[in-house]
Amino acid sequence: MGGVGYFLGLIVVLIALWTGLSGDYTLTKPLIASLGAVSIILSAILAYRFDILDREGSPYARIVQLVAYWAWLLVEIFKANWVVIKACLRSTLDINPALVKVKTGCESDLARTVFANSITLTPGTVSVEVEGDKILVHALYEDSAGPGAFDDMDRRSREACDGKAKA
Repeated sequence: MGGVGYFLGLIVVLIALWTGLSGDYTLTKPLIASLGAVSIILSAILAYRFDILDREGSPYARIVQLVAYWAWLLVEIFKANWVVIKACLRSTLDINPALVKVKTGCESDLARTVFANSITLTPGTVSVEVEGDKILVHALYEDSAGPGAFDDMDRRSREACDGKAKA
């Protein structure tokens, strides 16, 4: 996808975002519609001028993979919720917190950000720091954050964002 594709993709996404957030689906209010159009055009021009229209800033070509990743992540969040709920409902506090460094194979900033945010969204784990290809993770249970615990999430976020199956 070239620069024109990213530019057009950004405009389409901004139109969808503006329409969804404004709630004006009929365009019967000309002032609101014209302000929206000006905002969209100005945002697209600024993105072009700041040279941020690239694969990471506009990952529209990977939208299917990203949606599939987020669907998988929702299931993982649901499963992790059960672990945390059980820990909260027990009469004894049996958690064994740990800080672990997780190595990621993600190459782009977008993929590393998605991976680190996915860890944080999953109950019982929080990404504390991202430094290069390592993420410092706080986990409620040391055994659930051991070697290989985040490999599947790392691989899936890398494939969804970078489009690469191997690190």
